[in-house]
Amino acid sequence: MSALRVYIERAARTDAKVLLFGETGVGKEVVARLLHAYSGRRARAFVPINCSGIPETLLASELFGHTKGSFTGALRDKPGLVRQANGGTLFLDELGEMSLAMQAMLLRFTETGEIQPVGADALAARTDVRLITATNRDLRAQVEAGAFREDLYFRLNVIEIRIPPLRERGTDILQLFEYYLRQASRSHALPCPDIADAAKQVLCAYRWPGNVRELRNVTERLVLLEIDRRVTPDDLPEEVRQSRRPGTRAVTRRRAASDVHPRFDFDEASEDGSVIDSLWDRLIQGDDFWSAVHQAFKAHELSRVDLAALIDRGLRHTRGSYRALVTLFNLSPREYKRFHAFLYAQRCNLPVAPYRMAGKKFDTADKSAARR
Repeated sequence: MSALRVYIERAARTDAKVLLFGETGVGKEVVARLLHAYSGRRARAFVPINCSGIPETLLASELFGHTKGSFTGALRDKPGLVRQANGGTLFLDELGEMSLAMQAMLLRFTETGEIQPVGADALAARTDVRLITATNRDLRAQVEAGAFREDLYFRLNVIEIRIPPLRERGTDILQLFEYYLRQASRSHALPCPDIADAAKQVLCAYRWPGNVRELRNVTERLVLLEIDRRVTPDDLPEEVRQSRRPGTRAVTRRRAASDVHPRFDFDEASEDGSVIDSLWDRLIQGDDFWSAVHQAFKAHELSRVDLAALIDRGLRHTRGSYRALVTLFNLSPREYKRFHAFLYAQRCNLPVAPYRMAGKKFDTADKSAARR
């Protein structure tokens, strides 16, 4: 991370475009803000935008602005974020989620600096913006698949910075954990808990698929529990504790799933569960079902039993909702029928009744606890 900071400082000296790679939650926006803070543009605006958080139909308007009456609801002219960032830095996060049509518009902007607001008949004035983009996807693979423009990829990838996942950062895990504990303690005006050495070992052994974002959530949860002693491994969330016992997640999952779906012998799944756990982690980090799971299945790296076990895990998470599962697996609602058709063809379309019944039991237990 020290070497990364030095590289950030060097990259900040120029106005060259920067492309940030890293898993979900590693701190790509933190790096982007550092690039801006170390640059000669630090006195001007830093404007971030999440490309996946805005519907495709509105993204062009948000970026490039629109004219009054250009579409329903356009009651006045809007300058757009690019013009707001003029003289400063524009940060486009989740670049890999951008449609091909939007990529074409962004390419034109990167080449000339000129923008054309939605509904305008002519180009607006040229802007001076330092462009930083970020993604958790493999853009080269998307280029090969035809999902990302090759010319735009090379236009944006002048300086490439890869941010390592938290699991590769050694004792940084403990430093960040203690930092966010203190921050959560101040925020909620509660005592800051002390972490026992055994719990620290568990924290370092955990893979942290959600990276720093997940770590921060765990620290806040511990502070809110108001533990009046040293935090032990048993106080940590279940998914973190299971890192102490290799294979526990897989064995528990196979046993429970086999009870619900006797036609599957989940003991035939990957013995240590590493394949399924790895795919699950990729999905949590932002990879979509087709690239992470479907490709592995077609390449015979994943068995039908493995696929069913993964679907079982997802349905337990969504309490039997296939539509929520589509979102969990980073697919658009439009892909629901294709997703379900694939599962049906592989006879992995698991019935939802057992999951919904389990959800009702959880809800009843929660309500009873609340009344007590």
